[in-house]
Amino acid sequence: MSTVRAEPQPFEPHQARVTRDLSGLPTYGFGPKSPMWWGTLGFFVVEGMGFALALGTYLYLVQQNPHWPLAPIPPDHWAGTLNTLLLLASLWPNLITDRHAHAQDLGRVRRDLVIMSLITLATIALRLYEFTGLGVRWDQNAYGSITWVLLALHLTHLITDAGDTLVLTVLMFTRHATGKRFSDVSDNAFYWYFVVASWLPIYVAVYWIPRW
Repeated sequence: MSTVRAEPQPFEPHQARVTRDLSGLPTYGFGPKSPMWWGTLGFFVVEGMGFALALGTYLYLVQQNPHWPLAPIPPDHWAGTLNTLLLLASLWPNLITDRHAHAQDLGRVRRDLVIMSLITLATIALRLYEFTGLGVRWDQNAYGSITWVLLALHLTHLITDAGDTLVLTVLMFTRHATGKRFSDVSDNAFYWYFVVASWLPIYVAVYWIPRW
């Protein structure tokens, strides 16, 4: 039995592949449209787990020691309370910064970034002062170690965000203040929400559980 081979069909102009010119599409986006936004969300998950493990360690030690804290007096909460109020108050200018970044309003974004830079530097200064009121050294006992770790862990996030904010502030006053930078400002504002939210349970654990 013989087989018949199909001959290849000749190419005809009307069979040309349909294409679209995508060169006019934007090279950056805001929110979920930006890959950096998803990367920042991934940071929330990873770093949030780190905070959860540290807090879990703290609560475990509370359960294992009937007398808590393992120090003569509870830590002085005034610096921590002031820092908490400053962090909560910073949510409003942070929201405004994000809105102006979406609107790509360069003048207002510059002003907002200067304000947020000053706020982040103030929170770092207050955090460093907080260590002086803990009433326990980091190497004195388990209570001292975990308390210092909790404050230091959050301090690294304050320093990280302060560095990012300061760099963006400088860039927005240069020729690099292009569309992509506005997206970066929005992502930085998104990260600050995590910095503030992650501090609240730490504040309660460090300053109020020893008083309960």
